[in-house]
Amino acid sequence: MSGLDVPVLLIASHIVPWKVDRFNRTNPRNGLCLSALHDRAFDKGLITVTTDLRIKVSKALKKSASGKFLTSSLVSLDGKDLLLPEKFFPNPDFLAYHVKSVFKG
Repeated sequence: MSGLDVPVLLIASHIVPWKVDRFNRTNPRNGLCLSALHDRAFDKGLITVTTDLRIKVSKALKKSASGKFLTSSLVSLDGKDLLLPEKFFPNPDFLAYHVKSVFKG
């Protein structure tokens, strides 16, 4: 998502939250490799990834984006394609769950 290539700053983020689906906790298709900032925004529903693998930013986050950092690091991702992994593509059903149940549109 961010293009960050420093492994110590990346997190394996769950698409369907850990507490919601015990069976898929370790399923690699229930994960995205995100920076700590993007992981937090994703977990809080401020950003999501649609089933067509596009990044979507919530309206609330767009409205509150007054500084350059927030605009360049999160808001500017709206509508962009997700950078795809070499293997273990995100499961579309998990993405649909996140859009419907976590994302704050």
